[in-house]
Amino acid sequence: MSLKEKLQQDWKDALKSGDKFKANIISMARAAVLQVEKTDGEKVDDPKVVEILSREIKQRREALVEFEKGNRQDLIDKANSEIEILMNYLPQQLTEDEIKSVINDAAASIGANNMKDMGKLMGAVVPKTKGRADGTLVSKLVKEFLNNK
Repeated sequence: MSLKEKLQQDWKDALKSGDKFKANIISMARAAVLQVEKTDGEKVDDPKVVEILSREIKQRREALVEFEKGNRQDLIDKANSEIEILMNYLPQQLTEDEIKSVINDAAASIGANNMKDMGKLMGAVVPKTKGRADGTLVSKLVKEFLNNK
């Protein structure tokens, strides 16, 4: 079953069970996928769906920062619930240690050892972690790695 089909089935199940919040979040995710299909004029595959859902999660994480500044616990809780639902459709996320291992391997293979190599190292690490790790976290860990060299 493709991710698009899984989204469709889970949306139907959420509606049948009366879980309007989950149904709305899945509906929003399906709309984002359909928007990309209409814009690009082609069907999207699972890796593209993962990319779209990752972008939706990133938007919510960025909004969390603003909600925290405004002391809006209700919006923080809502955004966290939305993220939790969307995360179910992404591949198993890498732990920090796994990301650090990918960074170490990439740095060794390209010879990155100072901050000037940040772009080169990120270019090697991002394709290996795409959809499986938050880009902000990856960037932070790459900076820490290069600063400790």
